[in-house]
Amino acid sequence: MPTDVVMPQMGESIFEGTITKWLKQPGEKVQRDEPLFEISTDKVDAEIPAPASGTLQDIKVQAGTTVQVNTVVGTIAAEGEAAAAPPTAPAKAAAGGDGRSAPSVPAPVSPMEQNIPADLSSDEKTGLARQQQGAVLEYPEPGEQARVRSSPLVRKIAKENNVDLTRVPGTGLGGRITKEDIEAFIARHGAAASAAPAGPAAPSYAPPPVSAPIEAPAPAASAVTTPLQPVGAITPGAIVPMSVMRKKIAEHMVLSKRTSAHVHGVFEVDVTRIVKLRERMKAKFEQATGNKLTFTPFFARAVVHGIRKWPIINSSVEGENIHYHPHINLGIAVALDWGLIVPVVKSAEERSFVGLQRAITDLGERARAKKLKPEEVQGGTFTITNPGIFGAKFGMPIINQPQLAIMGVGGIEKKPVVVTDKDGNDSIAIRSMMHLSIGYDHRIIDGAVADQFMAEVKKFLEGWNEELL
Repeated sequence: MPTDVVMPQMGESIFEGTITKWLKQPGEKVQRDEPLFEISTDKVDAEIPAPASGTLQDIKVQAGTTVQVNTVVGTIAAEGEAAAAPPTAPAKAAAGGDGRSAPSVPAPVSPMEQNIPADLSSDEKTGLARQQQGAVLEYPEPGEQARVRSSPLVRKIAKENNVDLTRVPGTGLGGRITKEDIEAFIARHGAAASAAPAGPAAPSYAPPPVSAPIEAPAPAASAVTTPLQPVGAITPGAIVPMSVMRKKIAEHMVLSKRTSAHVHGVFEVDVTRIVKLRERMKAKFEQATGNKLTFTPFFARAVVHGIRKWPIINSSVEGENIHYHPHINLGIAVALDWGLIVPVVKSAEERSFVGLQRAITDLGERARAKKLKPEEVQGGTFTITNPGIFGAKFGMPIINQPQLAIMGVGGIEKKPVVVTDKDGNDSIAIRSMMHLSIGYDHRIIDGAVADQFMAEVKKFLEGWNEELL
């Protein structure tokens, strides 16, 4: 029997995914665990491996289509089986020449009905189909103003807390309201108080029949349909639909600007000691650890030191409370050809310098190869971004919600600087200088606290010695 290829569930809170590219075409040979297609969810982009070896028999869901998890998107024929299903013989007319009735042809099965067990009763099948459809799209009841996209769990939480979902901003794929969205809304506004005031009744809205498949809107005729086209490959004048990742970034950045009172500060740092140490140690470090020695773990180690002194930098807002996180989970921004992703180094305070370098290298490589798991881009408490790698002196980064601060790393350049020796004598020397910027949420973090945190980071970096490796 052919093996079904299904849309995987890439995390507990993920209910759907978008197929961005098929890496194999019908009739091509595939090996088990070989990358078969690429997907994009509201958490992460990933390559999905083939569940079995054989020949890709057919593709049921084309690239650019969003479907719920566990939907069959293709089939793989085993070795020796036909690569394609035999064509169905045309049915004879009801009053055919032999006088017999034409055989009945089963109605096509929608993607949602493919995963319903055949041994259920008719009522049970209908109920399960409605439940599965509700996990993807929620149509408004009479009186609601717009369609709300959410999961059954979110709607259950909303009902228990008397929350009007039309007032909850969704940060999930296509505006979906996630569990984190509803919990954050309740924390900010309370339960009963979040119900919308009564207004004039809106015209009733009848949902489509359950059996009708949900179709994605067709793209414009002039649109380029490759969702993850690298920026450098864009043709001038083309109209390119935003990828799922691009939409997610856009939603997240706008939400952050609306949520946090952004303030920025910039510090100039002398990293001459680090530059010389890295140049002297990088060959030995790579030979001993198998990893290249980059600048990022130096800044990560300094941030951990600064947060230990000023733990409010590593907190978040929960309603009218401040949550001081027990662990320092560092998000390290990684620039991709098709967007930006922030994998997280969990419990960075427990890692050695070598452990930080290994974790940063591993997450960066797997981010570029689309091998990250959803949990590896969640739970960050502070983010480091590095615009300096492309030559920027410094950046003014947007806070990565629900965090309260983010640090930007500028480019390193040699410049003449006035230095003072231990006797108080001034001279001009060539030093490796750079700028570190911090963006922080002024609702919780005052300027004095942010500056003292950055002063601690600066002091740690400028006083670095070989023993810290």
